[in-house]
Amino acid sequence: MKRPKQTNKLKCMIYFQVALVFAALAALASAQYGHYPPVHHGYEEYHHPHPYDYGYDVKDDYGNKQFRQESGDGKGGVKGSYGYVDAHGIHRQVDYVADHHGFRAQVKTNEPGTANQNPAAVGVHSAAPLHAPSYAPVHAPSHHIPYRVPKYAYY
Repeated sequence: MKRPKQTNKLKCMIYFQVALVFAALAALASAQYGHYPPVHHGYEEYHHPHPYDYGYDVKDDYGNKQFRQESGDGKGGVKGSYGYVDAHGIHRQVDYVADHHGFRAQVKTNEPGTANQNPAAVGVHSAAPLHAPSYAPVHAPSHHIPYRVPKYAYY
């Protein structure tokens, strides 16, 4: 016995509606994952520099100090300094300039083992003594804790 043609048309219509619902759900699911990034056409957007100033000065519980200060002129030039002073008075300060003439730095320090020099257009001005002072080594207290081997019972 053959089915009437209307039943086949009805089946096709139901399959089409189900496929349409799945396609709509797939489109909705893909829309929630965002958009593709914009397409660049061989150039990148250039943002001009803006003037700025920032800095910090931090001292810890041990007497060490770290600092930094920097400013930009809005034309690509940058001036600044950074450095530290430790609890023993050993210090380093780096003053620098970066502009259309390049990067230039001056280092002022009294770190042991340094001397006045000018490598790679960086001036190092040392106030360190010729012989470095020797600091007494700091040792952690040692507490002898006896170790006992545990006794195991084997059955």
